Amino acid sequence: MIDGRVRFSEIDHTRKITVPSIINYFQDCSTFQSEDIGVGLDVLSKKKKAWILTYWQIVIDHYPKMNDKIQVSTWASKFKGMLAERNFCMTDENGEKAAYAQSVWVYMDVEKGRPVRPDQEELDAYGQCEPLEMDYESRKIALPEESMSLEPFPVRRYHIDTNEHVNNCQYVQMAMEMLNQERVIRQVRVEYKKSAVLGDMIVPRTGDRDGRTVVELCTTEGELYAAVEFAWV
Repeated sequence: MIDGRVRFSEIDHTRKITVPSIINYFQDCSTFQSEDIGVGLDVLSKKKKAWILTYWQIVIDHYPKMNDKIQVSTWASKFKGMLAERNFCMTDENGEKAAYAQSVWVYMDVEKGRPVRPDQEELDAYGQCEPLEMDYESRKIALPEESMSLEPFPVRRYHIDTNEHVNNCQYVQMAMEMLNQERVIRQVRVEYKKSAVLGDMIVPRTGDRDGRTVVELCTTEGELYAAVEFAWV
């Protein structure tokens, strides 16, 4: 659990926290937890292992404002084979839920580039808690029947994280750049399919389905790096 305060660098022109800032709080919270229980980046790096995010469902009830105090928590809710499920919750200074999330992770042997089972010792370190009460949606994002291709762009150095791949949050930021209307986002779902690396070209496509907007971030050959779905208030 981490305590925070919404910073100027985390807000937009409405003086409210941005979606990417919420995601970064969630990512930081899970990273700090791993460090605190002794299975952080250095430990995993020596084992040549990593937890890779494959799916997000982030729901935003309201957006805390500049200078608001917030508290962010996370916990593992399920382990099965090579997969793990993790919940997140951001509460405001009144204890009300501002944002919360479900996520699915796969344990990877980064040297061999394939999923493997985590050690029981590592799972025991995380423990397992009851899942958050929320409306869980499918982990598969349905793509629009028709979509419009937009201008391709390259992966830049600032997109890259410690795994030498595009950071999870950066895909959401890329997708948000493709939105041509300013509407309040109620929910974001992301299905991660393929890791983009420095120098890759990303070809975005956007379309609507069932009242939601889906941004597909694709390779030049049409393979999907990630599908990002936005639902509106």
